[in-house]
Amino acid sequence: MTSNSLPSHSPNQAYWDVSALEGGEFLVDSCYFLAGEKPGTKLFMPDLAFLMRHSTTKEYFLFDLGTRKDLENLTPGMKEIIFPNPPCTVPQDVVESLAKGGLKPEEIKQICISHLHFDHTGDPTFFTNATFLLGGESKALISPGYPEDPKSQYDSRLYPLDRTRFLNVEEPGWVPVGPFPRALDYFKDGSLYIVDAPGHLQGHINVLVRTSSDGGWLYFGGDSAHCWSLITGHSEIAGETGKGCIHVNKEVAADTIRGIRELSEMPRVKVILAHDEPWYKENKGGDAFWPGKIPSP
Repeated sequence: MTSNSLPSHSPNQAYWDVSALEGGEFLVDSCYFLAGEKPGTKLFMPDLAFLMRHSTTKEYFLFDLGTRKDLENLTPGMKEIIFPNPPCTVPQDVVESLAKGGLKPEEIKQICISHLHFDHTGDPTFFTNATFLLGGESKALISPGYPEDPKSQYDSRLYPLDRTRFLNVEEPGWVPVGPFPRALDYFKDGSLYIVDAPGHLQGHINVLVRTSSDGGWLYFGGDSAHCWSLITGHSEIAGETGKGCIHVNKEVAADTIRGIRELSEMPRVKVILAHDEPWYKENKGGDAFWPGKIPSP
């Protein structure tokens, strides 16, 4: 990856107010994520989603949906992996988090799902007016998906074809942004870029969002990394591709992490991961959560 500066702001630049949402909690062995960790060493991970509101149109945009409360309604293929002792609890799901600020699911018109793991897809059926944005390679995971494929981990019923858009990086519009070779200026106003972030799961995408009119940015890294020590380079990814690694391609995931590390070192940029324990610990219960907002860097 080659370094490039982030897009400059223009007069009357559009931006987004951003709020964190609670979407569940995990307690898992750190050895699944970090090389050299002893089995049994537990790692607490929040499950975060993010609500954004456009400065001009006042349109809402959601990135990820956390974990659904009714885990019993996951696909049989997924339940085989996480049951009988699910590693997660959901004291408050995304729908309940939105309600704390008086927002109903049907008011959300655009939802970007970082990838199709169950702790990011929530229960999309609540969002009856939303268009769902998925990475292009996600389509293969739900084609056919469950129930057509009874063993599939991924439920194809959650994404109505008439309200789902698969973002194919081979289509026109994807350009280099910062350290990332492929990003899509989704609203065509320089306010929000959907970033191709490969390595973790097919179709994995991140979001780079402008949070002020004069140069502040937040980057939502999804599951590009599960721990900050991977971003800083103090830890390495556990396992090998196809052999106990949480990512489908360890080398590609590591390349994406290097890009995020470079981005995190740029001025006025804040990176937040989906399972960002340090950020959550610092901000839990505070104004960064809806109906409050995350301060612009």
